[in-house]
Amino acid sequence: MKIPFKRALISVYDKTGVEELARGLADAGCEIISTGSTASVIEKAGVKVTTVDSITQFPECFDGRVKTLHPLIHGGILADRRLESHRKEMDELSVNAIDLVVVNLYPFQETVASGASIDECIEKIDIGGPTMVRAAAKNHASVAIVVNPEKYDDVVKAAHDGGFTDSERQKLAYQAFVHTAQYDVAVASWMGSALLDADYPLFVGGAWEQKAQLRYGENSHQVAAVYTDSSETGLAHAQQLGGKEMSYNNFQDTDAALRAAYDHEDACVAIIKHANPCGVAISDTGDIAQAHRKAHACDPVSAYGGVIAANRVVNAEMAAQIKPIFTECIAAPGYDPDALEILQSKKNLRILIVQPQWNKREIKPISGGVLVQDRDIIDAEGDDPKNWRLVAGEAADEKTLKDLVFAWRTIRSVKSNAILLARDGGTVGVGMGQVNRVDSCRLAVERANTLGIQVESSVDSAGGAENSEGVSQQRALGAVAASDAFFPFADGFEVLAQAGIKAVVHPGGSIRDDEVIEAAKKAGVTMYMTGARHFFH
Repeated sequence: MKIPFKRALISVYDKTGVEELARGLADAGCEIISTGSTASVIEKAGVKVTTVDSITQFPECFDGRVKTLHPLIHGGILADRRLESHRKEMDELSVNAIDLVVVNLYPFQETVASGASIDECIEKIDIGGPTMVRAAAKNHASVAIVVNPEKYDDVVKAAHDGGFTDSERQKLAYQAFVHTAQYDVAVASWMGSALLDADYPLFVGGAWEQKAQLRYGENSHQVAAVYTDSSETGLAHAQQLGGKEMSYNNFQDTDAALRAAYDHEDACVAIIKHANPCGVAISDTGDIAQAHRKAHACDPVSAYGGVIAANRVVNAEMAAQIKPIFTECIAAPGYDPDALEILQSKKNLRILIVQPQWNKREIKPISGGVLVQDRDIIDAEGDDPKNWRLVAGEAADEKTLKDLVFAWRTIRSVKSNAILLARDGGTVGVGMGQVNRVDSCRLAVERANTLGIQVESSVDSAGGAENSEGVSQQRALGAVAASDAFFPFADGFEVLAQAGIKAVVHPGGSIRDDEVIEAAKKAGVTMYMTGARHFFH
């Protein structure tokens, strides 16, 4: 059943579109009640407005902290007009019904993010706003509640069409409770950290709204959906320009690909399969197509059916390289028009525009609770090569050091235990997810020497021979290596040395560091220790 808008209460911090809303409601014959600055804006727009204090006969007070908290206002919102007893009581108390409430809240999160003082943040904790929102949402059988300025056109249309239907009011009430839930989580989270001076947050909460139900989860028997937070960035908010619907696994792999690509400041492409990189490469000239060629060359076998992320706009050259390769998804900050045309010719390829966003902290569910940690990022003192400690061999030349830095930044995106081989700004072998570091070393070398193809030259720069199928047999020779954690014994390092690795970077910190260093000296391999670790489980 539709309920016409005879009286509307408008009280908003964000005044966007409020003048047009007020005019539209007034044209439909709706009386408008408002507070303070909102009333002034509506009045200046030439629309008649009744102030709240003229109804309550009580002035706004305490610097505006008390405006609408009065029975003549909340009675008009909360009275259940389906009940004869409530209607009778309204008459007895001279309470007039309010059919529409339009409210948005003080910008608490924005105030906190601005670095404002505690007192300034507290002043932006809205009280009257959430109270009106929740009251109207509870009583959605009689009242429509609107918290999003993007809905104002719908409100005006409904005003001229006799109001919202029952189902429309229910949906608006749901959106209102989501809005206040997100707000309360933000306030509680802030108070549980900044205000109470806790070493780590005392309260961790979140609010996510379903964006889409997925066909299934990680496996076909699992139900799944994707949810978004209140931000407007990140993979969950990506704009899809083509291809099939995203799957659960697509989201996981694409998130991993974005993590890998955006760990680099140079133009970078990451190719991911089952959340692990099968190729990552940079171009210090900004040539994103070159970065893709080098990334694909690492392991074209695994790249089949993979996910690609780029940290630069994709051009036509890169798109043309991708076209013949079966790829599940590509994510980038944008696409040149001719590149988009090429990619959209692959009807199943999911094409995403993503503005990456990662929270400061990561939350991982476990039985009975969650684990929370600060996100691992490349900013520790040990991540700066100026702070690395040379423990064996000659100091790396500029080119070798650059590859070591690339390998060290890239190892962060490889599941532990992780070993990564690199040369010329690209991965050539990746050993990941093994239960001991020796196996990871062997896997990285094996993949380097059996899976890669030379894309830009017929002979690799270290002189490795190439077979008739274009597969380099000695790509590990002359490459550099990174390990996400220390070598517990010298045996893992010795696998790399025997393959011809010329330089290694790792955190150090093992009780057998001296044995590993001695093995590096004996092999004539340059070795740096960072003092920083990048496990990724």
